[in-house]
Parts: sequence; structure tokens; C-alpha cells
Amino acid sequence: MNLRRDVFQAIADPTRRAILLLLATQSMTAGVIASNFDTARPTVSKHLQILTACELLKQEQQGREIYYHLNADKMKEIADFIEPFRKLWDDRFNKLESLMKNYKST
Repeated sequence: MNLRRDVFQAIADPTRRAILLLLATQSMTAGVIASNFDTARPTVSKHLQILTACELLKQEQQGREIYYHLNADKMKEIADFIEPFRKLWDDRFNKLESLMKNYKST
């Protein structure tokens, strides 16, 4: 039985979000990623496994090293899913701003 992890549960964890931010600009090995955290390397490895299982990260073998990098396609899927909610909130804030301006002018 192949259980897929939920991408939103994966990004709910602050450490995993920090890992994604680290990898936003460049690929890194697990060791380099782990050096940015005050946790044990196996803990960071578990986070990397979860992010990889959700397809948020891809692995690339370069010699003996495995480099992790963002999966831009999967990140775009998340952004596309969130976009209608962003528009909804922008519309609501714009209406609130309009109401407040009208209230001040009366």
C-alpha cells in the first residue's frame, strides 16, 4: 500500500518550510542543509524524506553526493491552488478599505 503524504501537512512544519526557503536559491546536500539547524542530522534527513515524498524536493546524484533542490512544478501547483484564496482575501480587504474611507469622509 503506497501512502502519499499530504503536501500541506508537509509545509505546515516550520523546519520543512525553512528547508524549502534554503533551497529556493540553490541546491544543497543533506549535510549542508543540516548544518543550518540545531537538530540532529537524522532529524533533518527525515524532513528531507517527507519533502521528497511529497515531491516538493527532487534529488540529484552528483558523484557520491546527493543534492536536493526544489521541484518548481510542484511548488507552482501549490501556488495555483492558493491563488483563488489570495484573490478572495484581497477582494475582502479592498472592500473593507473602501468602507473605512467612506466612513471617514462622512
